[in-house]
Amino acid sequence: MSAKLKIYGDARSGNCLKVKWTAALLGVDYEWIDVDVLSGSTRTEEFLKLNPSGQVPTVVLADGRTLSQSNAIIVYLAGLNDSALLPTDVYARAKVDEWLFWEQYSHEPCIAVRRFQKSFLNKNDEEIDPQLFAKGRRALGQMELALQGKSYLVGETLTVADIALVAYTRVAHEGGFELTEFPAVRQWVSRVERDLSIEQLEAA
Repeated sequence: MSAKLKIYGDARSGNCLKVKWTAALLGVDYEWIDVDVLSGSTRTEEFLKLNPSGQVPTVVLADGRTLSQSNAIIVYLAGLNDSALLPTDVYARAKVDEWLFWEQYSHEPCIAVRRFQKSFLNKNDEEIDPQLFAKGRRALGQMELALQGKSYLVGETLTVADIALVAYTRVAHEGGFELTEFPAVRQWVSRVERDLSIEQLEAA
């Protein structure tokens, strides 16, 4: 039997799920290996040999090479078969990259971090840096403006930019962010969830 792509991930992590969703959408044969971040599983000697940063997601390719950083992984997977998830137009591809960089710099560090502290560390609002809420709302507001009259972030079809951004946006309420304030974002989340068949994947 040929070797499969191995995805080491924690199912509570949007960064990990975006890799799983992309692999499933593209029909990539993969094995999901659950890693509990909260238990310290990413700090073991065995895991650190795969990824010295001690982070998930980490993938091991069929030939044994490893790759980390969620957005780098989904771009790699999309590039394997010239997927429509990566635009061929140079400017459109740069816009995708723009969103990917923005997601990790201006979106994930506030929305995902506040969600983690509130839902997994059980911190009260008073214990959480108030700037996380302010910055998260600004990020959602920027997305709301970008999605006015549009179905997707870049072009007319789903791209890796949408996959990257939907991962934590769809659970932003778990961090105290109300998506009812951002109707275009809510509609986009529902659309991308359907495109990725997230409900079916969660039920599997």
